[in-house]
Amino acid sequence: MQVNPSETRGALSIAACNSGKSFAERIIRELNIIARNEADEHRYDLHNVEEVVFPNGEVKVVIHEFIRGDDFYIIQCMDDPLSERTINDNLMALITAIHAAYQSDPDHITAVIPQFPYSRQERRKTREAISAKIVAQLIENAGAQRVLTLDIHAEAIQGFFNYTKLEDMHASGEMVDCVLNKLKLDLSKLIVTGPDVGSAEKARHYSKKLGVNFAIVDKARDYSKPGQVESMRLVGDVRGKNILIVDDMIATGGTLLHAAKLLKDNGAEDIYVAVSLPFFNGDAVERIEKAYQEGLIKLIIGTDAVFWGESFVRNTEWYAEVSVAPLFARVIYNINKKRSVSQLLR
Repeated sequence: MQVNPSETRGALSIAACNSGKSFAERIIRELNIIARNEADEHRYDLHNVEEVVFPNGEVKVVIHEFIRGDDFYIIQCMDDPLSERTINDNLMALITAIHAAYQSDPDHITAVIPQFPYSRQERRKTREAISAKIVAQLIENAGAQRVLTLDIHAEAIQGFFNYTKLEDMHASGEMVDCVLNKLKLDLSKLIVTGPDVGSAEKARHYSKKLGVNFAIVDKARDYSKPGQVESMRLVGDVRGKNILIVDDMIATGGTLLHAAKLLKDNGAEDIYVAVSLPFFNGDAVERIEKAYQEGLIKLIIGTDAVFWGESFVRNTEWYAEVSVAPLFARVIYNINKKRSVSQLLR
């Protein structure tokens, strides 16, 4: 199928920083599937991009191919379990990649970052920075005109950009499909909840899509200690029910495991978890493994937006992975072809 150039935003170009390459390769595969299905003769490949790290830790990204006039997408994952690079290392690599693209004169620059860094620092609680705003300004000032991310922790971050568009995508479609078609859970026995009040809206969304009831876990946090929960209480009856806990991320797992224990203490049976960003920071894997062995957690469903590798997925009984690469690929393809993406972002 011949595409009229006036109907697109320039040639679709995809590149990736080092920690984003694995996710980018999966997006490329899905883009080529979409292209074949639409009789689009173009074949998509990753551009040749080099991430240079100097002995003092400074980083720069060099784009080795011509991208002038292109619709350019740079993909980066901030929290990469398979790399020794830190979130700050990967953020700086992204910023230099965006600015390298800006210097190369494409028509559009989009940062594809399924994990928005510092998203939990979106408001001031004491004498501290609003770090999520600083990150937004860095991305915007480097030259990105659009950001694609997944289940951002705080929607207020959308207002931290002045000109850059933030598209917040959601993994709920992939999660619901897994619950219905892979796990085949008995919906008559299922209740959806979140590990805290902040995730109540997400729990309500899942409950509507699944057609089941939802409960609320109310958490009080001690902000003087990172990851510390003071107390929890449950609003709703979960006795004799299976539970699906939904959240945007698992960091240390402390909130999740407190919520799971509270639900078990109130008579819940099997507890499943659906989480968009399975960071598993610190000793989270060991803590969750212990909870699984004790029967507290039945299964955690995560996405490949945080990629733990095939070996981890294959050898971890309590973990299942769904891919959001097809979702990102379709959104990127639709943006390039100037088609609607609103249905895809819900």
